[in-house]
Amino acid sequence: MAPRPNALAWLALSLLVVGLDQLTKHVALLELRPYEPHAVIPGLLNWTLAFNPGAAFSFLAGESGWQRWLFTALAIGVSALLATWLARLPRGDWRNALPLSLIIGGALGNLIDRLRFGHVTDFVQVYWGDWSFPAFNVADSAISIGAVLLVVFGFLLGGKAAAKGG
Repeated sequence: MAPRPNALAWLALSLLVVGLDQLTKHVALLELRPYEPHAVIPGLLNWTLAFNPGAAFSFLAGESGWQRWLFTALAIGVSALLATWLARLPRGDWRNALPLSLIIGGALGNLIDRLRFGHVTDFVQVYWGDWSFPAFNVADSAISIGAVLLVVFGFLLGGKAAAKGG
């Protein structure tokens, strides 16, 4: 009996995310000055070049540099774990493969920055009045969207799909 095709083909989406992430960061580095906002949608969205040596929401950004290697190891470990999960999924299981591939692509996009520069390059700033969300990038967006999709498909729709038989 021939093995069924697995979902590793979805890693092509991960590579697309990495490519888009690195391309947009390259353009941001060429075109923007650090911490100078450029209005895209006034009152809502700026391009603002920022550098984050920590994790999401600048977690551990103020540490002495050891966090670079912690987040590097986490990105490698999580990506390997999720790729193993993809290898065990049938290729057509898009409800799991899509979010996993987005998370892998985002993790690898930010990993490249950590290895090259010692920090992650961010450039998208969402704000409203005096409130501002921490700057982020394409990789962060892919990770966030992938995580939300895992929750939606796994918890919210998982029971409905099982009740319908798939």
